Amino acid sequence: MIVFKTFLKILNKNKLNVLLYTVILLVFGISNMQTSENSMNFSPSKPDIVIVNHDEEKGITKNLMEYIASQSNVVRIKYDGETINDALFYRDVNYVIDIPKHYREDFMNGKNPALEVKSTGDSQSAFEEMILSRYLKIANIYQKAIPDETELIRKVNEALSKTVETEMTSKLDTDISSKTAFYYNFASYSIMACLLFVVSLILNSFQKEKIRKRIAVSSTAYKKHNRILLLSCGCYALALWVFYAAISFVLVGSFMFSRYGALYLLNSFVLTICATTIAFFIGNLVTDKGAINGIVNVFALGSSFLCGVFVPMQWLPDFVLKIAHVIPTYYYVSTNETLKTLETMNFETLRPVIINLGIMLGFSALFIALTNLVTKRKRRIK
Repeated sequence: MIVFKTFLKILNKNKLNVLLYTVILLVFGISNMQTSENSMNFSPSKPDIVIVNHDEEKGITKNLMEYIASQSNVVRIKYDGETINDALFYRDVNYVIDIPKHYREDFMNGKNPALEVKSTGDSQSAFEEMILSRYLKIANIYQKAIPDETELIRKVNEALSKTVETEMTSKLDTDISSKTAFYYNFASYSIMACLLFVVSLILNSFQKEKIRKRIAVSSTAYKKHNRILLLSCGCYALALWVFYAAISFVLVGSFMFSRYGALYLLNSFVLTICATTIAFFIGNLVTDKGAINGIVNVFALGSSFLCGVFVPMQWLPDFVLKIAHVIPTYYYVSTNETLKTLETMNFETLRPVIINLGIMLGFSALFIALTNLVTKRKRRIK
């Protein structure tokens, strides 16, 4: 009980550090979630185009212009080469269609006349290219079988008016799942930093020579002493995890009550256990407070950069990801990325998640064993 009370007393002195990392999580986590939401919202738009017609505006030529105009924003500008080129350069228009003289006549005679086009080469111009190609392909097919222009136009319009019905086969809300993954990925930095920094400093207080010698000559075995300290750290870690989990319920909402939300919570809980054992090891190994501060910053920030917390995994080079395999945070983030796109839950789809959780627990066991080894050696009074 004395050990636990001392732990709480030292923890109270470091509460500002916990508040600092929590503020960082809220600021960057919320901003990342808002960025994710904005980038995932799709709003259809029409390309800005110019149609230069040198032919008669009737028949198939008129129908082509009407169809293009219905799918695009037709911009009215002066029809000279310099003005059009300037409009393309400054992105005032995306696409220019030049219909040559006698286009209607040549088309109906099966000569397949070419249209001159200019474009900016961006996504909008590519979309306009698809619109134009669709009309021309359908019109050319019907022209070979239908000599009458009126009937040809009717068939073309009928074909173009047909749409394909789509059905959503996935019930996963990828938007909310992605926002949850953003939050929990960034939360790993705050969890790591809070636990490594605070727990290591608290344990460092027990490493002072006088205190260490008093503990060594006491009747308490070093393993029991470690268990008491580890349980004290566990209580702090549990409170920290509950606090960050509660924040996710506020930010994400009802999604956290689903099976997916439960897996995000479980993954973060296992990371919290792992981070606690790492902090316990560092606190018992390092006696200099300045060194602890440096180690914590290097480990918390380094693991976040290498494992896909600050930079998405898909953007990281392969050699960086290979290095990240030796860091527990890699398996934590990997699980979040898997959950983000997981549509069905069964043993096969959850196998990577189970493996990652097992690896993180394996890291925890390793650091507990290393801590016992270190403290056993330190109890030898010289």
